Amino acid sequence: LQNVRIDPSSISFSMWKDIPVPFYMSVHFFEVLNPKEVLKGAKPVLNQRGPYVYREFRYKTNITFHDNDTVSFLEYRKLFFQPHLSNGSEEEYIVVPNILMMGAAVMMENLPNFVKLVLSGALAGLKQQAFMNRTVGEIMWGYEDPLIDTINALVPGLIPFKGKFGLFVELNNSNSGLFTVNTGMKNISKVHMVDSWNGLKKVNYWRSSECNMINGTSGEMWPPFMSPTSLEFYSPDACRSMTLVYEQSGKFKGVPTYRFVAPKTLFANGTDYPPNEGFCPCMQSGIQNVSTCRMNAPMFISHPHFYNADPVLVNAVEGLHPSKDEHALFLDVHPMTGIPMNCSIKLQLNLYIKQVSGIMQTGKIKPVVLPLLWFAESGSIEGSVLKQFYNNLVLIPSLLDYLQYIFLGLSVPLIISAAVLMAKSQGTAAEKSPLHPATQSKPPSSSETTPLLHDAGTLSQDDAEA
Repeated sequence: LQNVRIDPSSISFSMWKDIPVPFYMSVHFFEVLNPKEVLKGAKPVLNQRGPYVYREFRYKTNITFHDNDTVSFLEYRKLFFQPHLSNGSEEEYIVVPNILMMGAAVMMENLPNFVKLVLSGALAGLKQQAFMNRTVGEIMWGYEDPLIDTINALVPGLIPFKGKFGLFVELNNSNSGLFTVNTGMKNISKVHMVDSWNGLKKVNYWRSSECNMINGTSGEMWPPFMSPTSLEFYSPDACRSMTLVYEQSGKFKGVPTYRFVAPKTLFANGTDYPPNEGFCPCMQSGIQNVSTCRMNAPMFISHPHFYNADPVLVNAVEGLHPSKDEHALFLDVHPMTGIPMNCSIKLQLNLYIKQVSGIMQTGKIKPVVLPLLWFAESGSIEGSVLKQFYNNLVLIPSLLDYLQYIFLGLSVPLIISAAVLMAKSQGTAAEKSPLHPATQSKPPSSSETTPLLHDAGTLSQDDAEA
């Protein structure tokens, strides 16, 4: 237990501080094959591109221990493109929705018509269209777009940022917020449990107290002696706490594990699962509206290919093939220590697009939740770390179990031999001792003719007293 606590003297501290597990982020884009037809009201036809794979390094800084059995830290991520693991390069072009323009159009839908007409004229002057052809690197890490300044000039505060726009521009070389978690020094059952995030005990993105709660850990480790029920963690990327449920027991390279997966209720709407009502306004089950924590942009998260979602979402486009093996997320955790051995967290980003009256660039696009990309963050313990883990938590305990049975097996014949030798020695001593005169004429009692049984009974009594 001492080695599970967050303590500089514990074995697991260096693993917690600088995660030695090689993490990889694989990104798959959905290319729109028929953009002109979609503008006329046709169903989008999608083609999955990728994966584009990045090696992910995680490390903690600003580690500060507090007197109340907690520690604060910032965790940073650095991503490096891996050409040899990818199916394509960052220089490849892909046709996707013009995320800024289409997002802004939906956000401005309820504004006065003259404002939308002015924006539409400005978009025409900037030669903005509903779909764009940009490189993977630009979509991921950002590109300069004069549209940002134009929108900010027409509708101040609608897009509260400047500079480059990219879906992952804030992910690389950035932290996920200031976590304060329990160290487990006083109560091991609370180790890794989040005390606060960015100084908050709960967030204010959602419409219910339950949905705003910060539950579980930061998603890296859990308290030891886990039960096969569920686990929780707070995800800054999803702006919410998530609960995974136990699916099955197994082994990862010889190490016992519990597998936890996402329940169907994770992204269910408030109608199908009332506790999720706080995450609404909702659409179909299987997607979650994250606009309140994404600058009010009409963004939704889901499982890849709308796995476990309402079939209406899958059928609204062509080219999706949801599959549990390829698109379900999972965590394989060693239940004794709460340390993940193997994991793959998968999420899909979607943009809600539609025709917006007054903005001619939106054409006759029918309302649709359009998949943009999905990504998987995967990692597993391997190499020397796995060997040390296996030796300390599997091999040595197993050897100790075997040894106790070996010692037990050896002790039984030794006890029997000792009993026989003791009985024989007492029998020999009885034969050599002189008999009392008054007893010479009496027939010997049964106990005197069976010294082994007599001594065995004495031995049993001794054993009982022992």
